[in-house]
Amino acid sequence: MTSNEAGALLDELAACAQVRAAESVDVRTRALAANAEPVAAAAREMARRFTDGGRLFVFGNGGSATDAATVATLFARPPDGIALPAWSLSADEAVLTAVGDDCGFESVFARQLAARGQSGDIAVAISGGGDSPDLLAGLAEARRRGMYTIGFAGRDGGGFVHGDTVDRLLVVDSRCPHRIHETQALLGYALWLSVHQHGAVGG
Repeated sequence: MTSNEAGALLDELAACAQVRAAESVDVRTRALAANAEPVAAAAREMARRFTDGGRLFVFGNGGSATDAATVATLFARPPDGIALPAWSLSADEAVLTAVGDDCGFESVFARQLAARGQSGDIAVAISGGGDSPDLLAGLAEARRRGMYTIGFAGRDGGGFVHGDTVDRLLVVDSRCPHRIHETQALLGYALWLSVHQHGAVGG
């Protein structure tokens, strides 16, 4: 490769990076604005439930499982603020594989919530598209137990939009998985911050 070719390649890569960065900023800016009211409403209810002794259970698949663990850790072990009771249902591979093997993968979150969840708790499902059967089953089980349910989804919200299993839905209007995940991470932080601003105290 000649120096001119190398320079052209570097220019192309830099231009591509600038386009991706601009897309990222645009998606995050629009999502924060569009979800400002749902985040505030969810935070008010979460703060009330935490103060009354409620607990938070977060779950997702694949990259969203990592996002779920991040959100749960932020609530349970914050860099500052009050530690609140929160767990990721995607984090225990022994439980996931046992339930998946014995009962079917669609039950991996619903079974955990049936065993641990109770009225007054909070369930947060994180998804790129909102159509995963195991997440929908988990939300349905949470609703049956009187839990407050929140869905994070990309695109148009998918199955999270339908039925009555999601109390508050935070949608990232994008079809790009990268933009969805990074924006959901920002919304998770915004939710955590808003919960503390509404005076949450661990019960």
